[in-house]
Amino acid sequence: MSKRNALTIAMVGTRGVPAAYGGFETAVEEVGRRLADRGHDVVVYTRGSESREKEYLGMRVVHLPAVPVKQVETLSHTGFSTLHLIFRRRPDAAFVFNAANSPFLPFLRLRRVPTALHMDGLEWRRSKWGPRGKAYYRWAEQFGVRTGDALIADAPGIADYYAHQFQVPTEMIRYGAPILDSVAEGRVEELGLTPGGFHLVVARFEPENHVLEIVEGYRRSAATLPLVVVGSAPYSSEYTQRIQDAAAGDDRIRLVGGIYDQELLDALYFHALTYDHGHSVGGTNPSLLRAMGAGTAVIAFDVPFNREVTGDDGWFFSTPADAAAAFESAEADIDGTRETGIRAKERARVAFRWDDVTDAYENLARRLAGGESVHRVARRARRRAEEW
Repeated sequence: MSKRNALTIAMVGTRGVPAAYGGFETAVEEVGRRLADRGHDVVVYTRGSESREKEYLGMRVVHLPAVPVKQVETLSHTGFSTLHLIFRRRPDAAFVFNAANSPFLPFLRLRRVPTALHMDGLEWRRSKWGPRGKAYYRWAEQFGVRTGDALIADAPGIADYYAHQFQVPTEMIRYGAPILDSVAEGRVEELGLTPGGFHLVVARFEPENHVLEIVEGYRRSAATLPLVVVGSAPYSSEYTQRIQDAAAGDDRIRLVGGIYDQELLDALYFHALTYDHGHSVGGTNPSLLRAMGAGTAVIAFDVPFNREVTGDDGWFFSTPADAAAAFESAEADIDGTRETGIRAKERARVAFRWDDVTDAYENLARRLAGGESVHRVARRARRRAEEW
């Protein structure tokens, strides 16, 4: 690419790179490195990284602090990042991740930085937020709609939500799926597991992730393969206790806590018979994509997001009884379950490619740099009174 066609693109509002946390960080790394490979100048604002390198996979990395308090960590880092950005050479476009960061968009607008805001899922529906947190997220959604030049939704259901609630268009840009074609068996054997011989849950212990319903359903079932539950939630001790009580006394259920070793997690995803996904308020979930890319059949909570991502291929549950029936069905036809996993991997390989995701971000950056914006039609948008 000629320097004339290259853009300077800032990525703001996440923990940055190297990716070591969640979906936003993975997206920044996977998209940012590809944009850099295409000749663009990509600047990623980062906090908390053990590495202090100023370049990573072709991206420029700006390390800035954050207030180490859960409620304000993200906002404080985004505030520092915004100050840094507006006093440096103006980028051609900025991608700001997380609707909670919308209060900083007016400062970028004053600096004439074209900005797209990634809205994420329906964060205000998460149980971890108290009344003030939920109210803030609902306000930040509307403020972001009114101040961004573009709004990014990561799933059709999220795009539908903003169309219904605010009558504004969004850019529907998914996440990509990592494809795992081969993973050594040794790591799961370290945990006393047999490759292909267990069910897997990977989730924070929050009510909207329905870990309790999965555990209760499994306990009711006649399944014989163990259920491995990876996750925790220090700020949700009451819900965690309910999960522990539901699992108590059943040797088939293994609560292993949080696992942050990506190699071990990959081995668990790859060698599980089923991945059991209870998430209900996000859009396109990176954990679900990781399981599909590993070729693992999916048992998912029955919401449109999950049906759309899986292409309706798998088992779906709304109650513990549904989950119990799904576990039994998956074990009753092991070969058929593995075939379901093969189809899931093929869907991930075709429908969730990071190169396609990067194409969409690059196209949006060019349009933003060229002056395209929804601000003129969205700046007076109001939330509809009726719920979606």
